[in-house]
Amino acid sequence: MISLDKITKTYNKGQVEAVKEVSLEIKPGELFGLIGPDGAGKTTIFRILTTLLLADKGTATVNGFDVVKDYAKIRSSVGYMPGRFSLYQDLTIEENLQFFATVFGTSIRENYNLIKDIYQQIEPFKDRRAGRLSGGMKQKLALCCALIHKPAVLFLDEPTTGVDVVSRKEFWEMLGRLKAEGITILVSTPYMDEARRCDRIALMQKGSVLSVNDPEGIIRGFPGDLYGVQAANTHLLLRELRSYSGTDTCFAFGDALHVTFKGDQPTAANDRPADNSAAAALLPYLNSKGLNDARLEKITPGIEDCFIHLLKD
Repeated sequence: MISLDKITKTYNKGQVEAVKEVSLEIKPGELFGLIGPDGAGKTTIFRILTTLLLADKGTATVNGFDVVKDYAKIRSSVGYMPGRFSLYQDLTIEENLQFFATVFGTSIRENYNLIKDIYQQIEPFKDRRAGRLSGGMKQKLALCCALIHKPAVLFLDEPTTGVDVVSRKEFWEMLGRLKAEGITILVSTPYMDEARRCDRIALMQKGSVLSVNDPEGIIRGFPGDLYGVQAANTHLLLRELRSYSGTDTCFAFGDALHVTFKGDQPTAANDRPADNSAAAALLPYLNSKGLNDARLEKITPGIEDCFIHLLKD
């Protein structure tokens, strides 16, 4: 449904390489996520696929149409929700929806079944101007406008950025229902926890794709074991862990530090570290540094752990 072949895009006369030879294949009906921080190249890819930007090199197709030769056909068959709220702030909810339906030669009634579950949540405020809506309501209105013509492909560029936790949860539940309607969805997000809700994901950094797989496949690819280490004095713990000769990587995650050790090999989930390993020698080392309350526990990596490991490589 979506294909990118060695897409490259630069800015500032070639000085900034925003996307570097990215190749991806996204299947029909798939919920695919581009995961990465700001500056990873996600928005540039979205703009190329929705025919708003021309790539410097490479080719891309959407729903079988070339993004350069068939740009008009692509624009009529996709829905696009940019990261920045871009609807008409001085129009009401109903007026915005009616406008976009008219632009695409359809009506609210014709495709109401597709947006019904979403629109019913904001319908009591249909006469309120879009500029006066909360973040969550703006998000729902933008999604309705992107869906009103029943697109074959839906592009959502960081749709949950700046939205409260409850609205984020509701939004992903809505995407699950849209996927059941057969719509192919490409979504980007900087939030690693949202990656697990996608069928497959591409981890991106500085314009390059680091890995493409389903979320569980990404996690299974984590080499070695990961440990969570905690102590009351987190600042001292971090300093000593990074000074420890056996430490490979060490990063803060909430109230714990996630650590991997040099020369470590993956073991079964409940296995204790080998007696002669760097992991086994860590607690005596920390005790000698005054961290007598330090605790070490083997943990399952998350998407963010895998992302950090790929950056290290």
